[in-house]
Amino acid sequence: MTASSHPRGGVAVILGSGTSNGVPMLGVEYPPEFLANPKNHRMRSSVLLQGPDGNLLVDCTPEMRLQLTREGILDVEAILITHTHADHVMGMDDTRSLMFRTGKAMPVYTLPRHQEDIRRIYTYAFGEFPEGIFVPRFDLRDCPDVLEVAGLTVHTFVVEHGSTPVIGLRVNDFAYITDVSRIPEPAKEKLQDLECLVIDAVRYQPHRNHFNFEGALAAIRELQPKRAFLTHLSHDYDHDVVEKDLAEGFNRETGIEVRLAFDGLRIRF
Repeated sequence: MTASSHPRGGVAVILGSGTSNGVPMLGVEYPPEFLANPKNHRMRSSVLLQGPDGNLLVDCTPEMRLQLTREGILDVEAILITHTHADHVMGMDDTRSLMFRTGKAMPVYTLPRHQEDIRRIYTYAFGEFPEGIFVPRFDLRDCPDVLEVAGLTVHTFVVEHGSTPVIGLRVNDFAYITDVSRIPEPAKEKLQDLECLVIDAVRYQPHRNHFNFEGALAAIRELQPKRAFLTHLSHDYDHDVVEKDLAEGFNRETGIEVRLAFDGLRIRF
């Protein structure tokens, strides 16, 4: 797949780069040196795509309000939910204050099976309330193969997260894949000729529902983007230490620049 002949670019903002527990995790005592590095503090994983005509929010983490206020985001044109595990949807209620600005329901794109989960989790968002009672309103829509939103052309595809289907996306020469244990062939076809790939690498030990460190590097080696960022990271990763190891090892060997994502990272596409 190649980008369109007249692509409209933008910026991907990594709102959160952490795994489902966040980092630091509750109940864990960390070395002061680990906590001293702000890049070792990771909110749950999501990304904001800033286009010429607005913003597309990908997933609503429990910290979504903090993430968007940190980045100074006042408006969101639409939301794409990759899947409905708790770390990706439990911030959806906070979008009601965004709807105050528009007076309209928030367009939410996802797979039909994930729409069922959203209706179950947020039953009240689809109910009737007296005047003056404000609840979020979601306009649930099937996620198309090509989504035109915020002045961007977003190509979507499905990867496997254990038994759960997860939406991945590509805009121009940038791709984002969270929560993945296998990339099917149709998705791989949409991941050729990338400038930048952001991909799940939850921990060092194998995980049945996620790429671990070696699995993510194997996918990067196969897909051959010019550069890549690892995301959905646990506390296995001490940011500066791992980046040094990558620079001296995998990056030098392959010629691909692989780094760790961090909260607030901005990637132009």
